Amino acid sequence: MANSRKDSRGYVLRTGESERKDGRYSYSYTDLERNRRTVYAKTLVELRKIERKIIRDKEDGLDPQLADRMTLNQLYDKYIEQKYDLKQSTRVNYLYMYNHFVRPTFGKRFIGKIKYSDVKKFYYQMILNNEMKAKTLDGIHTQLHPAFQMAVRDGLIRQNPTEGVMREIKKSHIWEHDPRHALTIPQQKAFMGYLKAHREYQGWVPIITVLLGTGMRIGECIGLRWEDVDFEKRIISVNHTLVYRPDENGKSMKHISTPKTISGRRTIPMIDEVYEAFLNEYELQKCIGFCSEEIEGYSNFIFVTATGTAYLPSAINRAIESARNAYNTEEIEKAEKEDREPLIIPHFSAHHLRHTFCTRLCENESNLKVIQSIMGHADITTTMDVYAEATQEKKQEIVANLRGKIII
Repeated sequence: MANSRKDSRGYVLRTGESERKDGRYSYSYTDLERNRRTVYAKTLVELRKIERKIIRDKEDGLDPQLADRMTLNQLYDKYIEQKYDLKQSTRVNYLYMYNHFVRPTFGKRFIGKIKYSDVKKFYYQMILNNEMKAKTLDGIHTQLHPAFQMAVRDGLIRQNPTEGVMREIKKSHIWEHDPRHALTIPQQKAFMGYLKAHREYQGWVPIITVLLGTGMRIGECIGLRWEDVDFEKRIISVNHTLVYRPDENGKSMKHISTPKTISGRRTIPMIDEVYEAFLNEYELQKCIGFCSEEIEGYSNFIFVTATGTAYLPSAINRAIESARNAYNTEEIEKAEKEDREPLIIPHFSAHHLRHTFCTRLCENESNLKVIQSIMGHADITTTMDVYAEATQEKKQEIVANLRGKIII
């Protein structure tokens, strides 16, 4: 003890500790990469608190110095570069969201300095200040969480600062997730009736019928080839999807991709209306000609434009919106003349037709695994969510029909 070093107050200094002339304290140590480093504090108590963290980090194999020098942008670039199994269309969407919303601001921060509260504040700012939609924020979180998790596994940080943030935000009153609702049966009938009755929209009847009668995703439907349809067995084989996305140079082009998930590769039985829609389209193309476009080795597409090329998803959605607007305008005028409430069709897209099919399926089938298989849902909770919504509406309808029939 006689040889122990002491500070000016008589406290024994440990190995690596020193008291400076200005009264501050320093601690020198060797990091994991064998580099000598020194930290400083105003008091010995503060210094030893820092020491304990340094020793704990070294024992756990963490490298906080690197974390304090690495920005979130650098971490994300490393993360996305190693996502070898990511579909190109998904990669493009991911990069757009990150570059647009994260990289210019939050992405410049050092990962070693980012805390749970920082992530929560950033998310809330995007919701409140940028009026970001719930789906977009979910997409950003889907990227940041695994990127920070990679940093945890690489020994850069001890905890993932994004862990649990979305759960907390989703419980708050500002979280407004806009659920996708199915068309009601009267709305379905009115829309399809309007398409069939008006010449300018009759050409869209086959593809709308197939979308509404199979629940296929839009890319799966416009990517269908005649060899994917078995008229004898009345089965549709879904084994690829057609996407329209930008390439590395920013030029948007049509591409063939695998289905969205492994479960997306499936077969779908044809109902009579879908069978007739395919037959009518086939007979029409026998007269005017079949598809002349080839996309990455795929050709003979079923649904084609007047010039013989495969449709783009945006063309289908524009046609739906145009017909919807025309129907609503006409319906409002009729309702006024007939002194009744108009049957208005709300805004919907091709994906709403998928949701509508799933809802009708849930209303008439109780086997969730069968529904999941037909829809190609990777997660059965997606099927269960639609089923719960559909059966809830059905229960209300059944109870409404009991009015006056139960004597109380």
